Amino acid sequence: MIAGMWVRSTMAYRASFAMTTFGSFATTFFDFVAIMLMFSRVDALGGWSLPEVAFLYGLSGTAFGLADLVIGSMERLGRRVRDGTLDTLLVRPAPVLAQMAADRFALRRLGRVTQGLLVLGWAVVRLDIGWTPLKLLLMPVIVVSGCAIFCAVFVAGAAFQFLVQDASEVQNAFTYGGTALLQYPPTVFAKDLVRGVTFVLPLAFVNWLPATYVLGRPYPLGLPRWTAFASPLVAVGCCALAGLAWRAGLRSYRSTGS
Repeated sequence: MIAGMWVRSTMAYRASFAMTTFGSFATTFFDFVAIMLMFSRVDALGGWSLPEVAFLYGLSGTAFGLADLVIGSMERLGRRVRDGTLDTLLVRPAPVLAQMAADRFALRRLGRVTQGLLVLGWAVVRLDIGWTPLKLLLMPVIVVSGCAIFCAVFVAGAAFQFLVQDASEVQNAFTYGGTALLQYPPTVFAKDLVRGVTFVLPLAFVNWLPATYVLGRPYPLGLPRWTAFASPLVAVGCCALAGLAWRAGLRSYRSTGS
């Protein structure tokens, strides 16, 4: 109901909605333009061609765009903790997490999702992939699992704001920064960083590992083949841990008293 209220509010000014959605689309599109300009000077980046990097970009952009659409408003939690307006959500007969996710629901974020899907479609057309039923089935699983992993990062970052209260930029470093990292192949990064986003904050399961199976490329860090199919399990684990962190943060909340 809260999300629907914000959607109706947005659609009351359709021209504004169209312009802000296009602005979201254009802003993210320039990120891919920068990659295309890079490939105007080189033939490969870390051994990956432009369509292969576009494949990574499309998977990461679509998964993150969906997560940002569904739960991106969580970054406002620190502001609510500071000014005491979180108390309003606590007295309503609805989960606080759901209310925070629906708060100021921004339909304009569909622009990011659309841009990611377009780049992904372009990459699939340009690549010579030997499609099998398993690879076709894996594609939507990659996007849904990646979305769930990013949602878990959003929730965990929001839980951290219960303690720090002004840590939205720290959260953004792992959400927006994470999707920017995944737009490039793992071969351009140091192995310690790749290990970190594989075993500590498992963002590699958003696109790096499953994409290596679809594209038939060597696995990062010499990981076994089955890790390409572990994204759903990793997503479930991340969401469970984020849920525990959220409940712990919510229990520790103390009102401003104002």
